[in-house]
Amino acid sequence: MSEKMKKAIELHDKGYNCAQATACVFAEDLGKSEKEIYEIMEAFGFGMGHMGTCGAVSGMVAVVGMNESDGNLDAPGKTKKVSYKAIKELIKKFEDKNTSIICKEIKGVDTGVVLRSCPGCIEDAVELLEGYFADKA
Repeated sequence: MSEKMKKAIELHDKGYNCAQATACVFAEDLGKSEKEIYEIMEAFGFGMGHMGTCGAVSGMVAVVGMNESDGNLDAPGKTKKVSYKAIKELIKKFEDKNTSIICKEIKGVDTGVVLRSCPGCIEDAVELLEGYFADKA
């Protein structure tokens, strides 16, 4: 288990939601403060508060967006295709590993079959992001 994975699980154990735990460990890579990312990701936990898209996946999407965006408010859109391509690949990998990106399905709410634990989803999202950053290096 990588150091980022360990830290993400520690943050989750401390009370960070899945999105916060996933995204906050990449604060330094993104040139952002952990507090700023923590605040941004607040409502993305618990599957966006209603067991929709997995919080770890939401954190992964946010990290890619913050990394790829050029932040050009005068000419928006130049980096969107790169962001969308990168996240499409990462989501596919997450879904291939966990069968779904929907919190309710992953937790087995309707089926009684848990596909992955929250810490497991966080580990998977962090691992995928580490690969994403390694490929960019």
